[in-house]
Amino acid sequence: MKKHYPDAAIDFFVREEYADAVKFNPNINVVYALPRSDKNKFIVKILKGNNYDFIVDLQNNIRSRLIINSLNKPTYSFKKQTWDKYLLVRFKINRYKEIKSIAERYCESIPGLKLDKNGLELHLPHNSVSGLQQGKNYIGLCPGSRHFTKRWPSDYFIELGNDLVQKGYELLILGGADDKQICELISSQVQGSVNLCSDNDLIKTASEIKQCKLVICNDSGLMHVAAAVGVPIVTIFGSSVREFGFSPYGVANLILENKSLSCRPCSHIGRNNCPKKHFRCMKEITPQIVSDNVIKFLSEI
Repeated sequence: MKKHYPDAAIDFFVREEYADAVKFNPNINVVYALPRSDKNKFIVKILKGNNYDFIVDLQNNIRSRLIINSLNKPTYSFKKQTWDKYLLVRFKINRYKEIKSIAERYCESIPGLKLDKNGLELHLPHNSVSGLQQGKNYIGLCPGSRHFTKRWPSDYFIELGNDLVQKGYELLILGGADDKQICELISSQVQGSVNLCSDNDLIKTASEIKQCKLVICNDSGLMHVAAAVGVPIVTIFGSSVREFGFSPYGVANLILENKSLSCRPCSHIGRNNCPKKHFRCMKEITPQIVSDNVIKFLSEI
């Protein structure tokens, strides 16, 4: 947007827990970090007071539409393809003519905006340091994800981790506050691994990921963080499919998925259990399959 509108002052409204993702971006004028307790009045007051020329709504949900309707301002809204997602999940009817990243689709919300070839960006402060030794053979394992059907089994991560340690790699176990238990379990069972799971310190975690040669992860927020700091990624897709646009973007990546199952996708965001009770989408992607693909991928990048 800044390239397209070089004289524009671009303000960004975001939940406070995600503010670190944009707070150091030099292209943003002001970041408004919104608490979850906010009841819209604060947002509306700022939006009216700042008298914006136009608004870009990347949420396009009931709440954002109610806010925008009260402003009477030109608005560009993200097209969520809700019907296409529903047909693919419920009836396995695929109406996606091409697979586009969510980043590309966000940019298409604004007429005339052209996406550059730089990929995602996460700007870190100049004084951010990982505390890790430079030049090591670090591989990051990110075992967390919000929903069960997006999480590769922890015992598989343990087996993979031990195999990679034997091959001479140093493992960093990475995650946020919700991932503490699984990170501690994996770290305790993989000798020599370092547990760097943090209390949602995005800048610290991003700085640590940046030191890795490769990150192995589920479909999760840290997958996109790795892409934003330019680290190659091996992603394990369970209930996720590429059509929904959440594949790693703008960085060397490999997606491992079980394409033989007629039940995928069972959800566009993930589930807390496998509706078929077998969880084959993840269980049939064995640690050996992942290890073999990781070694091959590392030799190619």
